[in-house]
Amino acid sequence: MFTGIVEELGTVAAVEDQGDAIRLTIRAATVLEDAALGDSIAVNGCCLTVAARQDDTWTADVMQETLDKTSLRGVQPGDVVNLERAVTAATRLGGHIVQGHVDGVGEVLGRTPSEHWEVVEVSLPAELARYLVDKGSITVDGVSLTVVEAGETSFTVSLIPETLARTTLGTRQVGDRVNLEADVIAKHVEKLLAGHLPSSTGGEA
Repeated sequence: MFTGIVEELGTVAAVEDQGDAIRLTIRAATVLEDAALGDSIAVNGCCLTVAARQDDTWTADVMQETLDKTSLRGVQPGDVVNLERAVTAATRLGGHIVQGHVDGVGEVLGRTPSEHWEVVEVSLPAELARYLVDKGSITVDGVSLTVVEAGETSFTVSLIPETLARTTLGTRQVGDRVNLEADVIAKHVEKLLAGHLPSSTGGEA
């Protein structure tokens, strides 16, 4: 589990194509301070397992399912990525509960700069729209953010200077793909209430 507070920006050092998977090597510093084989590290919001490590790099195996459902399919050497270690019992929950299980991929639709912040609009897969509410939480490329305005096909977030400087969201351009994870609490509530709410056809569920 993660909190969506990015610890550092890493750099993709190598991508080994294995046909139905890739072996991804990332250069980092902070997340390697106590990293051991089998530990979890989120890369642009995707929970990956440390399979090998060197002095300043670590390697993870990325399976076909992850390649199909996230933006990691197009990652290239030299790309900068958001990194966060899994939380511990003593970790401050500075963002919100993040699993590192990407629900879908959105696209940056627009950026509106202001003097002290920047509003970014991101497209929203139709199946995720019901989980977003104004002032609710959304994870974008592993960054915990507050939804400014939730629409049926897109949403907006307001990025402060700290987020712009310390995460990849500061350099994402219109057309770039980003990983999205909806608030897991919303998904659990939906399932728990499913048998108690009227059906969409107007009858009793």
